[in-house]
Amino acid sequence: MSQHPFQFKQFKVDQDHCAMKIGTDAVLLGAWASINHQPQSILDIGAGTGIIALQLAQRSDAKTIDAIEIDEDAHEQCTDNFEQSSWGDRLFCYHASVQEFASEVEDKYDLIVSNPPFFETPKVLNSQKRKTPKARAIARFTDTLPFKHLVVCVAHLLSETGIFAAILPEQETASFIEIAKSNNLFLQRICNVRGTQTAPVKRCLLEFSFKKTVAGSEKITIEISRHKYTQEYKNLVSDFYVKM
Repeated sequence: MSQHPFQFKQFKVDQDHCAMKIGTDAVLLGAWASINHQPQSILDIGAGTGIIALQLAQRSDAKTIDAIEIDEDAHEQCTDNFEQSSWGDRLFCYHASVQEFASEVEDKYDLIVSNPPFFETPKVLNSQKRKTPKARAIARFTDTLPFKHLVVCVAHLLSETGIFAAILPEQETASFIEIAKSNNLFLQRICNVRGTQTAPVKRCLLEFSFKKTVAGSEKITIEISRHKYTQEYKNLVSDFYVKM
């Protein structure tokens, strides 16, 4: 994966000290998460490079955009990326776990976003984890942030009319929706993401709130062929990628 800075249209992201580099998942979530309710406070859980928070700073007028990152190197890099952006006065990264943060902070957020770790470690994946460098394992495997812990913390930190948005592998989605429901967070929107038209759904973008409703369903396909992107994908992310 690239160690070089990633240049977006309105900001640059250094990633050489982050275990998890910038990928499609994060950019999709940062572009898709709803800001129609005009959030004034935003929280990014597991910020990594800070890419999602930076996208939301570009998209919104939120006065407060906080981020949480447990890995020390990633936290420092996220802070640097925030400070070199045009929105440094609105962005701040905390070096903490979300569990620690939720237990100490009384503030509520109008929008919470997370591209959480999603590989379960039992069974076969234990062998994969043993081959994974520590920092990357923290970013990829759910034992550092179990879904139940994430949802409980989100339910505590989310404002009464707030929205929680996340991106997950398709196979994890149903159980995550049930965990959210058990914490009074109800699905509002779901977007199924395919790499190509004939590929299976790989990721799901999910949006929750405390309001019970019939969830809206969307779908998006990323590519027509290799590096030839669909119009719907370009419409979603063109404000960010330089070559779109």
